[in-house]
Amino acid sequence: MKITTFAATTGLVLSLLTGFVQTSLADDGQWHHANSAIGEPKYPEGFSHFDYVNVNAPKGGQVRLGAMGGFDTFNPILPKGEVEGNIGLIYETLMTPSQDEVLTDYGLLAEAMKYPDDYSSVTFRMDPAAKWHDGEPVTVDDVIWSYEKQKELNPLIAQYYANVTGVSQTAPSEVTFTFDQTGNRELPKILGQLMVLPRHWWEGSDAKGNKRDIGASTLEPPLGSGPYEIGSFEAGRTITYRRVKDYWGINHPTQVGQNNFDEYTVEYFRDLDVQFEAFKGDQFDWWLENRARRWATGYDFPAVKDGRVIQELFPEPYNALGLMVGFIPNLREPKFQDERVRKALNYAFDFEELNKTIFFGQYERINSYFYGLPFASSGLPEGKELEILNSVKDKIPASVYTVPYTNPVNGDPQKLRANLRIALNLLTEAGYKLDGRRLVDANGQQLSFEILLDGPTIEPVASNLVTNLAKIGINATLRTVDGPQYINRTRSFDYDMIYGAWTQSFSPGNEQRYFFGSGSAEQQGSRNYAGIADPGIDALIDKLIFSKDRETLEAATKALDRVLLAHDYVIPAYTLRKARSARWNRFSHPDKLPEFGIGFPSLWWYDEAKAKVTDAG
Repeated sequence: MKITTFAATTGLVLSLLTGFVQTSLADDGQWHHANSAIGEPKYPEGFSHFDYVNVNAPKGGQVRLGAMGGFDTFNPILPKGEVEGNIGLIYETLMTPSQDEVLTDYGLLAEAMKYPDDYSSVTFRMDPAAKWHDGEPVTVDDVIWSYEKQKELNPLIAQYYANVTGVSQTAPSEVTFTFDQTGNRELPKILGQLMVLPRHWWEGSDAKGNKRDIGASTLEPPLGSGPYEIGSFEAGRTITYRRVKDYWGINHPTQVGQNNFDEYTVEYFRDLDVQFEAFKGDQFDWWLENRARRWATGYDFPAVKDGRVIQELFPEPYNALGLMVGFIPNLREPKFQDERVRKALNYAFDFEELNKTIFFGQYERINSYFYGLPFASSGLPEGKELEILNSVKDKIPASVYTVPYTNPVNGDPQKLRANLRIALNLLTEAGYKLDGRRLVDANGQQLSFEILLDGPTIEPVASNLVTNLAKIGINATLRTVDGPQYINRTRSFDYDMIYGAWTQSFSPGNEQRYFFGSGSAEQQGSRNYAGIADPGIDALIDKLIFSKDRETLEAATKALDRVLLAHDYVIPAYTLRKARSARWNRFSHPDKLPEFGIGFPSLWWYDEAKAKVTDAG
């Protein structure tokens, strides 16, 4: 759902004229302390805190987290390098979400926002209390500079802000963004998510007198406005954040009862098994499990048996989350441009056998790009969804009207043989034939491709696909690489197939262009992993973005889902709609967690009584 300087180059008169025009555009709206994509915000203006926090949560102690990979920069906006994954602890946005509502944001650096009825602009009024850690105020100039630099230096952000045509100061504490289109209800929310950086710090000099450069990577701890600052670090291996004792927002209604730990440490690992052993050895506190087998069989160590480590399932993170995850072929490769080839590959994936043998029955198969949300298509189209599909009928597959999407079902040798026969028929229609044990094209070249993986977790799953494809003459191979190499290769689309994911929210919008739109197909670093460039999908994305009401949004999203599925852009995998977690028993949390999140560690706190017992064990 998510930058060229204007005022510095235009002169005073043009700046004043621009400001006048943009102010008049924005004055049609009323000031709002919050913005919701669905209905009205839960919390009224002047609320004291979110309901789900413990306002008396004690401050103190340390939380230690583990992470895969590493980091080589603290610059959060560049499309290169590995930025430290928790850098958001020191930076803040204009608005911030609540965790017990869907897609609702409340003022943070900006105390209020307004926009006209046609959504042609949005204006934010800065909170005069907002301060950088050096005591300087967070200003409109910081906002404008942050927006412009992010758009200038990061092509992906530039694409995300493609419909923003201007930004200017329209009053001493107000900043207005104008748009090149009307009716896009999500753009005000997107601008509210802008990460604001301190211009005076980035344009200043470091302790050695060297001029800083926002266009370059850096490991100099940056100045922020958030609840934490960088305390110590070892590049790529570990970092500790310290709580800012005089944080300007400590009593802000969106921050009360949160950010309770004095120290927040992250240890990085290159191997997931090594990381788990480190967790077992009490080298960090919290573990999110991603392997069904380990969850079922790997927690028989003493600390679990005596209660010092607690296993717990949390459904909350999935209550507002949709997901498509699976094997994604790269359509930039000619071999995957025939839909029959892509469709055939799905018949070779034996999810049912995997669920019996290595998943311990924990998973369910995904059959929608919006799996888990009310936007998932099913059956045949009807009502408003059918109307929307008919409006682009000449651009979409005819099958969407007659054939509901279903995944092939395997699970025993007979079903697998039958499905591999269907796959081979599709491949034959696409121009391939069996030459002994090799499936070859008209030039005698075997159909071959490499599946690129980020770590070993998915290797057993991918091996199932590889083995079954070999039975029909396809030479699929696996390549597992480390985090940095995987990031670089996916950013440059240097792969045949990856195992990847798209997460979706309760308010699908502009990010769909970033996932599936033609404009992102060749934009390196985009999440259009498949290389989708299809006029029918582009048209449906536009209908989704410019939906005038919730009913139309849901119908347009179902239509988009249906057409994406019909093109077989992915071999859908599986999911568990609960977060599997384990933790060393040193922490407490509010009696009732928010509906849409675990809140760890932001809402939790260090419990000295529990820690004393755990440490004694």
